[in-house]
Amino acid sequence: MAAIQSFARGIGSLLFKTNSSLRKTTEKNLSLAYPELTADERDILTQKSMQSQCMTYAESIKIWGSSTDYALSLISKIHGENIFLDAIKTQKGVIVVVPHFGTWELLNVWLNQHSSPVIMYKPNKNEDVDRFMLEARQRLNATLVPTDENGVRAIFKHLKSGGLTVILPDHVPKESGGIYSMFYGQNALSSTLVSKLASKTQCAVIGLSCLRCDDIDGFEIYVSKLSDDILSKDLQLSVDTLNIELERMINTAPAQYIWGYKRFRKIMEFKKD
Repeated sequence: MAAIQSFARGIGSLLFKTNSSLRKTTEKNLSLAYPELTADERDILTQKSMQSQCMTYAESIKIWGSSTDYALSLISKIHGENIFLDAIKTQKGVIVVVPHFGTWELLNVWLNQHSSPVIMYKPNKNEDVDRFMLEARQRLNATLVPTDENGVRAIFKHLKSGGLTVILPDHVPKESGGIYSMFYGQNALSSTLVSKLASKTQCAVIGLSCLRCDDIDGFEIYVSKLSDDILSKDLQLSVDTLNIELERMINTAPAQYIWGYKRFRKIMEFKKD
């Protein structure tokens, strides 16, 4: 894994120096998310983020092609495991909130030791990549459902029966599947899926992330309890709270977030009086 990470980090450094589209998007997002940074501080964070993003993709490919035992051997420590185990014990269903942060593909392997999750799966546009990803995920104890109404119904039914699902909510949804909510100071179109499922099922909602160790020697998993306001029948309050919680998780290691994603492409400007 170390050799793959070193190579990927080098690619990230090269993309930073060549003024790539990844750099432009990363810089723009970071300037919106952390306007208090100086130009030099933003440059440093941009380069670290780009290195991390390339490492995340390379690590994911390695994990998809590896055995479960090997993947689990990469995890050096688990923080807050009791929060996760307690949530499962309630048998009221669990939504695991996972931002595009760190090496989230490793979480699938860890979670499947404890549960049989139902997870939404969106096919990759590249058929060969999609086949590779699908085969890797189907080796695990998970049920994959489509990212449509049928998939949502399957997840709802699974939660009601005490099951577990994993949702990555920090993407730009369709207008029909989102509302505008503040995220890093931007009134951004945000997914309502977690909020609607949580409100209807009153299940447990926890945060989960897998971060690369500072010395790039393994990974650490962090489980966090999220605010009960996410369970609110007030959709705006729930989504606002979820975004606050996502920010809190990301701010623990901002360089490991996927800032190269155009998260702020749908923004609603505030009207001036």
